[in-house]
Amino acid sequence: MRLLLILLLSLPVPAQAFERITSRDTFLSLVDGRRLVGDGVSLEVQGNGQISGSGLGLQISGSWNWENRMFCRTLQTAVRSFPRDCQTVARRGDVLRFHANGGQGDIADLRIR
Repeated sequence: MRLLLILLLSLPVPAQAFERITSRDTFLSLVDGRRLVGDGVSLEVQGNGQISGSGLGLQISGSWNWENRMFCRTLQTAVRSFPRDCQTVARRGDVLRFHANGGQGDIADLRIR
């Protein structure tokens, strides 16, 4: 019995899967009043549809809305504009995963602070 317990305790714990967020209300409950941080970026996604923050030494601004179960945003910096992109969003713990181009493009994982 003791050997069985030792074997069970030594098994790896499966990683928690990301869970898709499909509603604006759920998304807002996670981000409103908080910062999203990662990959050299720090952003605030506000309930009024505005985005602000910084990344790589540049100020970032933009706007967002929720459409077809996705986060759709535009972003601007002093040197570049990022066109509208609708992204799937998923959560694992305090990490939000943004998957660009409707879930077909690049992935950015940002920690909720």
